[in-house]
Amino acid sequence: MSAGRPTLFISDLHLDGERPDITAQFLQFLDHEARQAAGLYILGDLFEAWIGDDDPDPDKRRVIAALKSLTGGGVPVYFIHGNRDFLIGRRFARETGVKLLPDGTMIELYGKRVLLMHGDTLCIDDPDYQRLRRIVRNPLVQFVLRCLSLGQRQKLAAKMRAGSKKHIESMDRTQPQIMDVNQGAVYRTFEQEHADVIVHGHTHRPAIHDVDVGGHVAKRIVLGDWYEQGSVLRWNEQGFELAGLGR
Repeated sequence: MSAGRPTLFISDLHLDGERPDITAQFLQFLDHEARQAAGLYILGDLFEAWIGDDDPDPDKRRVIAALKSLTGGGVPVYFIHGNRDFLIGRRFARETGVKLLPDGTMIELYGKRVLLMHGDTLCIDDPDYQRLRRIVRNPLVQFVLRCLSLGQRQKLAAKMRAGSKKHIESMDRTQPQIMDVNQGAVYRTFEQEHADVIVHGHTHRPAIHDVDVGGHVAKRIVLGDWYEQGSVLRWNEQGFELAGLGR
């Protein structure tokens, strides 16, 4: 894609100490391609698990420093919480210079109304997940979680990750369609928000879908994860493309 500096969108990196190659890939992305961008939007699950802004993990500190370098260099960075890093808070924002956005943020981009989401709220065919989401997104529950010791939060995060893995594996074997978005929820969201485009992640199914909304063809752009695809949505005044890193 030629022309002006693109706006970049990524999600589902799931950065984790057990996959240092992904962290290295992201740091390189921040230090090279992202520095030439008009802005960077991270639509959730940047980390595999985030137990609090006070986590001293050195890998996370490296990511924080790299984001601070990017924003300090004049590239605005925006973040929407995912289901893995919903405890990212104001200290993280302050240390990185990243602006936290609510899930379901509407932006105007190159003449289009673009709705930005993590994407999990569209997966309404999985009631167990939606029930857990309502619990952990409750401000009171998050306050209690932040009051736990670092060690307690680490143990709880490990249990939640194990439970999530078991749930996903079970659904993938028996009802894989439940893990994807509900088309009715997608259609209602387009109608209610009057969006031209929805950009989201979460499902790890990168694609660009046409959606007929009352005779108007809208677009749903699904970002891929970085363990398999490493996908980036690049968008400038000439249009957009969803492709891999370095392409």
